[in-house]
Amino acid sequence: MVAPFWKSKLSEIEQRLLKVSRGKARILASSAGGRDIHLAEYGEKMDFGRRANYNSACGAGNPDHYARKGEDAKPVLLLVGGVHGGELEGIAAIMNLIHLLETGKDYRGKRHDYLLDNAHRFRLLLIPCLNPDGRSRLPVDTLIDVPYEKFVYFMQGTWKDGTLCSWPDCKAVHPIKIASGFLGSYFNDDGVNFMHDNFFNPMARETAALLELSELEAVDFHVSLHGGANEPIHFPAIHYLPASVKRKQQAFNERMEAACRRRGFPFSLVDQTETDEEKSPFPSFNLTSAVHHTCGGMSMTFESNMGLDEPGDKMTEDEILDSHFVLFEEMFRFALAESEEAE
Repeated sequence: MVAPFWKSKLSEIEQRLLKVSRGKARILASSAGGRDIHLAEYGEKMDFGRRANYNSACGAGNPDHYARKGEDAKPVLLLVGGVHGGELEGIAAIMNLIHLLETGKDYRGKRHDYLLDNAHRFRLLLIPCLNPDGRSRLPVDTLIDVPYEKFVYFMQGTWKDGTLCSWPDCKAVHPIKIASGFLGSYFNDDGVNFMHDNFFNPMARETAALLELSELEAVDFHVSLHGGANEPIHFPAIHYLPASVKRKQQAFNERMEAACRRRGFPFSLVDQTETDEEKSPFPSFNLTSAVHHTCGGMSMTFESNMGLDEPGDKMTEDEILDSHFVLFEEMFRFALAESEEAE
């Protein structure tokens, strides 16, 4: 049984975005399979006097050539759900956030006063589902109590011989479509996992649209919402970021750990500040890394608990949604503190 507040269907995204009135809704791009990728925007887009892209401005020794942000500039926050289309937690969370911003309550009828009172201080960019192709391939609307093997089948699919294409071997072939028997919901209809797209060749149109958005908006803080099975909530370390950004992300990481501990949510504190060589012998430049290099902002991957029928920390749909609202509130608080410190 799917909880009534758990809105993750493509039809529900479309219906909710069509009714946006306090913000603006538009189609960001079409997927490889021709499906709409919806974007909700709150707060007016600002003109930062751009003269160069971010990396060129860094080459000139002054990021202001890319985005000159004065005292009146609102922090730009970008939240992206459904990068892996079957990871429903972030989709449902962003849908509830949009409903809150539009009606004053989430789909459960709960208020989140801090978010409501401070939303006007931000430029908010909310993408419920970046990968509608993958979402359309998932035959269920919740993964709560789904057995682990079925979860793997839904997420990564199978190889040609019918064996499960489990993580991390699902990344060993890319694009995976030709090698796949059943194409899991990780991928778009071309078999591309956006997290590991080829960022230096023509990319998937979904990847390109996200990076273009982050560049044009000069995003200050981006979080990509994912599902991490029944592991504790955590932020994986992101490779190829400047040390100053890693330190900010570690500070936010610690803030989230404390907030989750207060709420009784399981959280694993992964060090964001280690060097890439310390983290992995083969550090991956992924989509979260790429977003930073288009806009210069913080860029993190949030791994939610998924409530599967397997060992580990099993959270309910209510708890999963509440943990995302903890994330949203802490993002607001952190971004405002960073903005005030910069003044």
